[in-house]
Formats: sequence, C-alpha cells, structure tokens
Amino acid sequence: MASNATEDMEEEASQGLSQDLNESQSSDKKKRIFSKELRCMMYGFGDDHNPYTESVDMLEDLVIQFITETALRAMDSGRPGRVSVEDVMHLVQRDGRKYARVKDLLSMNEELKKARKAFDEVKYVQSA
Repeated sequence: MASNATEDMEEEASQGLSQDLNESQSSDKKKRIFSKELRCMMYGFGDDHNPYTESVDMLEDLVIQFITETALRAMDSGRPGRVSVEDVMHLVQRDGRKYARVKDLLSMNEELKKARKAFDEVKYVQSA
C-alpha cells in the first residue's frame, strides 16, 4: 500500500515537473510585445537600467493576463463579442485611480485628435 502511494506521488511530481518544463519552454517561445516598454517603466520606477529578463517576462505575463481578463469581462458586460469604451469605463468605475486614469487618457486622446486635425488644416492651407 505504502509503495503504491509513494509511486503515485512520484508520478504526480514528475508530471508536474514536465508540465513546468513545457510551460517554461513555451514561455521562451512567446513573442514578447511589451518588453521594451516594461524595461523603461521598470527603470523609471527605480529598477536597474537593464533589469533581469525573467523579471520583465514575469511582469509582461501579468500585464497580458490583466488585459485579457479585463477584455473578457468587458465583452461579457456589454454587447456580446464586442468591447467598447463604455464597457471598460463600467468595469473600472469602482476603482477611483483606474477610473481617473482612463478619463485622463480619453481626454488626452481627444486633445491629440484635435491638435492633429488643426495641424493638418494648417499644412493643407500652406501647401495650397
């Protein structure tokens, strides 16, 4: 009896180890899309100028997980299969800091649109 239990535990441990190895190998193959930005942010918040790759990868995994979960929750709260700005605003409205940041980013986006439009109009008038 005891040997069977020990064998089962060893088998589970070896399966867990092989699963961890597979996950680490697949994470090495992942395309890292935020690495450069995260390195800059980490440096800005006091980390080394060249932070450990493992730290950047872990932080990127957390960021992607957060974005994925937020997008899925937004899809569930609004029209099925679509994410709108209002859905995201609804999700973060209880978190004052996130809500204020989203509002700031949206207002800045509008200001940038207006500035680009004004710049294009001036450029068009000067070329005519």
